[in-house]
Amino acid sequence: MLPSSVTERILSRGLMDVLIRAGLVTILAISCYQVFYPFLNLMLWALILGVTFYPLHLSLKDKLGLRDGHVATLIVLVSLILLMVPIYLLASSMAESVQGAIELVKAGELSIPPPNESVASWPLIGQQLFDFWQQASGNLTSLIKELLPHLRGFGLSALGKLAGVGAGFLLFIAALIVGGIFMAFGEKGHLSAVQIATRISGPDRGPQIAQLCTATIRAVAQGVVGIAFIQMLLVGVGFVLMGVPGAGLLALAVLLLGIMQLPVVVLTIPVIVFVFATEGATVATIIFAIYSFVAGMSDNILKPLLLGRGVNVPMPVVLIGALGGMVTGGIIGLFIGPVILAVGYMLFWHWVEDQPPAQALEDAEDEGRAA
Repeated sequence: MLPSSVTERILSRGLMDVLIRAGLVTILAISCYQVFYPFLNLMLWALILGVTFYPLHLSLKDKLGLRDGHVATLIVLVSLILLMVPIYLLASSMAESVQGAIELVKAGELSIPPPNESVASWPLIGQQLFDFWQQASGNLTSLIKELLPHLRGFGLSALGKLAGVGAGFLLFIAALIVGGIFMAFGEKGHLSAVQIATRISGPDRGPQIAQLCTATIRAVAQGVVGIAFIQMLLVGVGFVLMGVPGAGLLALAVLLLGIMQLPVVVLTIPVIVFVFATEGATVATIIFAIYSFVAGMSDNILKPLLLGRGVNVPMPVVLIGALGGMVTGGIIGLFIGPVILAVGYMLFWHWVEDQPPAQALEDAEDEGRAA
């Protein structure tokens, strides 16, 4: 038997080796994260898009008989066309509207009707609003010149926001292209995901966790983004047929509200009020009001059907994860939040159900009484 001093020396040396190795692994992990961090959002979006479109990739591959790379390229090209065409039309429409407004201002043809005298009697802001409105209706050009210094900061902020939107759109396009590469190597990627999950959680739970993550991402894509897109189409068609000004922009706002999980009726109700105020109460406006209100509330019917589809966790868990993830992480958190919450929910119930048999508990209690 070794002396106690030698044993302590061996243990301290082993502990020192473990600490040094752990420190080196930590430094390596931090360095890898710092190098990978600039591409983190890009790769997350690419992974989400690849997982979402992979069932379509498999279906087209079976029907068309093409290779994986060719099918992935086809999906990416069609998706880019579907994105670029409406964005081009929207941008050109906005540019024409701005150009027309500038020409009207330069020509002095832009005029604002004078306010009603009852506006001055409104509480708190009535008199100020009446004076401002009166000045705008009398000499709009001078008012714009007075407001230009104050609007400069707002304009710069708006340009910054537009630049951020443009950068986000370019990021999404790049992620779509990288997602196509992921789809081209989908089988190997699936095997790698299963191996990683198995290495972390064991052979029993690993494949289940990998399948749950995949199903959750697809469920959120169908149940959140898909429902928002359906609402945009339903509401947008009604706006276009009714001739609502700026129907395209309003439809885009419906899409954004749906993705952010905000009620679409906050937009459809003001539009309905505007249509009634301008067109009056006719058969067409009444039908439009009912249709727009129902279309704005359609997510309450579609969410239970699509949001938890294919996921072995309750739909409220996925919904809470989507809302909480979006609050904490933005749009990307809309997908990451449900995955984390669903995996945590599954592991928690595995831990709850993984209890020793009743007979083993009774034997342990008997041994405790005997002792």
